[in-house]
Amino acid sequence: MSELTSPKRHGRLGRTLLWVAIALSVALLGFVTAVTIRANPYYSNAEANGISKYIFLEECKEQIHDAEELEALKGVLQQTGQLRPNQNLTADIAAEPSELVANTQEAQGGGWTLTAPANIRIVGQTAVLGQLGMQCNHAKAQGRTVAQLQLPGGQ
Repeated sequence: MSELTSPKRHGRLGRTLLWVAIALSVALLGFVTAVTIRANPYYSNAEANGISKYIFLEECKEQIHDAEELEALKGVLQQTGQLRPNQNLTADIAAEPSELVANTQEAQGGGWTLTAPANIRIVGQTAVLGQLGMQCNHAKAQGRTVAQLQLPGGQ
């Protein structure tokens, strides 16, 4: 039998050190996880506001793509000849993620509100036609998120 597999060899100290190292690793991982969760800018009290801040921002991004105001803007651009009849418009939020988190505020009565710029583009193109203001709100009582573009001239 080799020395490493000898039944006379005692490994209690090695096993003890291994278990201590495992326990310390688990404790450190738990501490780091707790600190990270509290420092997460998307962390929020979903119960107090109806949905989490992260879900609110995702819903705003989805809804702004097909905002009703894009149809009115499309009609104006087609009348002026800047947009062909077969082209459609889309919008996306122009702010950086850190700006979105900072601009997202709790609404009175529960919910969220966000004001940010939105880039307007022709679907399938990367060039930005212009930028409009965007307002997004989530009312806890109604349980829904609404995103709107602020058209020039208050249309």
